[in-house]
Amino acid sequence: MESIHISDESLAAIAALHGRPVEAVRPIASGVANHAFLLGDDLVLRIPRSDDFVEDLAKEAVVIPVARGLGVRTPAVVSFTRGRAEAGVPFLVLERVIGIDLEQRDASSAAAGRAYADVGGQLAALHRLRPGDAPDLAALPVEDASPSPWELVPELAAAGSIDRDSARWLTDWFTRLSQHVPSDPGQVLVHGDIAPQNLIVDPRTGELAGIVDWGDAMWADPAAEFAKIPLSEIGPMVEAYRAAAEPADGAWEARLLWYHLHWALGRLRDPAPRPGRRHWSAPPASRMLHLLRFLAGSPPAPWSRLR
Repeated sequence: MESIHISDESLAAIAALHGRPVEAVRPIASGVANHAFLLGDDLVLRIPRSDDFVEDLAKEAVVIPVARGLGVRTPAVVSFTRGRAEAGVPFLVLERVIGIDLEQRDASSAAAGRAYADVGGQLAALHRLRPGDAPDLAALPVEDASPSPWELVPELAAAGSIDRDSARWLTDWFTRLSQHVPSDPGQVLVHGDIAPQNLIVDPRTGELAGIVDWGDAMWADPAAEFAKIPLSEIGPMVEAYRAAAEPADGAWEARLLWYHLHWALGRLRDPAPRPGRRHWSAPPASRMLHLLRFLAGSPPAPWSRLR
């Protein structure tokens, strides 16, 4: 993976293209895929860390206008350049959303609950879009759920990551949960990374100000969208989503638990620690521990019947 070098000349060129002096360019907290800067007080500049991440920026430039057209609160695209002719680097410039991300808030607070409820309503609007409705998004990737739990569990047992008795128990659990997972759930447009660090809220009111970072957008089962929010925090989001989208299968929680458990076990295939990453699921055991804490406590129905 060859890194993209960001020179002072590149930053000055991008600033000039947007009518800003180079002094207005200030680095801010960045993610795994992109370097991030402020352009003045109202714009955010993102430059991919390597050529491998350019396509994710290109995807954002296409998906964000569609999401905004559906009423989703997300900052508008100002400009996107895939090539290097203008500034020497590819870049994306977005309007800035003022606020803090939910990773920085007390997840148990009433304000956080209101924000998660806002997110549930926003996702219900986003998930109304299906592949046939958006020819401009035909090139988006499709969710790859492989390996299935029935492949993953034996693989982990054979590798010595779990014991065989636990493998049998997990297989039985997945079999029970799968009764609630449609064989063809229907693909919808998903953000793909609905996680606390990508949910920006007004620090005074707790109201959702915007959903950011659309680089993982794809066509997928809508239930997969809920797999990056801890189950202990997901209640208001699910209630608002159900009220707006009215999932008809009657077992939405079982589908969400199926994804959380599947992804928790999937992390055991790559158990290397990832220090420095902010999101809650980065440590290898975090997903499984969150599941344990949630289900071993007193989860409300119907969660209590899914253990």
